[in-house]
Amino acid sequence: MSKERIDPVSAVAEKDSVGWTHVAKLRLIPPEKPLKLELGGRLAPIDIEYETYGKLSQDKDNVVLVAHALSGDAHAAGWDADATENFRSWRLNKPGWWDSIIGPGKAIDTDRFFVICPNCVGSCYGSTGPSSINPETNKPYGMSFPMVTVEDWTEIEGRLLDHLGIKKIHAIIGGSLGGQQAIEFALRFPDRVEKSIVLAATPRLSAQGLAFNAVGRYCIMNDPNFNEGNYYEGAKPDKGLAAARMLAHITYLSDEGMHDKFGRKLWDKTDFEGGFGIEFAVESYLDHQGRAFVNRFDANSYLYITRAMDYYDAAERWGGGDLVKACSKIKCDMMIVSFSSDWLYPPHECKQFSLAITANRHPVTYVNVPSPYGHDSFLVETESVTRLVKPFLESKKESE
Repeated sequence: MSKERIDPVSAVAEKDSVGWTHVAKLRLIPPEKPLKLELGGRLAPIDIEYETYGKLSQDKDNVVLVAHALSGDAHAAGWDADATENFRSWRLNKPGWWDSIIGPGKAIDTDRFFVICPNCVGSCYGSTGPSSINPETNKPYGMSFPMVTVEDWTEIEGRLLDHLGIKKIHAIIGGSLGGQQAIEFALRFPDRVEKSIVLAATPRLSAQGLAFNAVGRYCIMNDPNFNEGNYYEGAKPDKGLAAARMLAHITYLSDEGMHDKFGRKLWDKTDFEGGFGIEFAVESYLDHQGRAFVNRFDANSYLYITRAMDYYDAAERWGGGDLVKACSKIKCDMMIVSFSSDWLYPPHECKQFSLAITANRHPVTYVNVPSPYGHDSFLVETESVTRLVKPFLESKKESE
């Protein structure tokens, strides 16, 4: 049974939405000029998928770059006009992943700003990644795809801006892995950005975060269908990817939030049946998350992107292990927002980052938002994020 397309005007008030959107695709790196990657590999060609919202000013000085998280994509706001049951079907009847934040009058006001959201290389949402065709073999790269890093992503974002004729951006903003990109952009391009907004992210992932990512990758790589990453013509490692997503999803929530939402409620039952099937509501929720994820994401991309998250260490990259020294390179206004129940990128580490910036006598706005929603708070706490981000974006640059 086909799905009837929902008119975005009826789903979201017209004045609040960017409306129908179309992705743009660009061959940013041609075959003859491969990009040298941070870890020594080379990659070409490189295609980038991205979306834009709002209108670019005549002086091209109103650009806000949005960086997505691990499983995000370029479709950050509005309604995908090109989605069908067979093409990007998960976007049907569903707005972009940050639609509550991006749009006319919203935190990132598209009446004022020109918003660009690119999909990172290594993903499976239009930009070149492991599922793309390797021109040397005419088959998907699989695990022959070179290792990519947060540093590579920001370098590519800079080149995308070059292509669009944008010398300087008003701001970059991102949460989680997108927040790491916002940190790196402020360090890599200190003269090219006026404001950097980092939500639920720190200059490096904790040992606990590394451990969860390691187990997730173990689940995928030990799935019987993984076939050393060469599964594109046969059965896919869906069980391993689903397990990895279920595990990761636990880190996105909090004990308080899970208790409030699920507690020890049974799933659609009045009593225990015994055995190892789904008994509790929380089990049903995680099972749904895992099953839904395999329908829209590539297992190899999950491996590469989580590894990029692991490798990122701003202190090591820019300060030889000294975070204060690394932060001396920052020239833009910084906003760092943590969330009280986030244990993936905990508040004390966000505060430590803020103190490293102030140690350089550089202004920084740091706020810890009380929230029971864990790491996902940056996606859920729309009112708090709007209250913080909107005035910061619209204020004049302080560090001048």
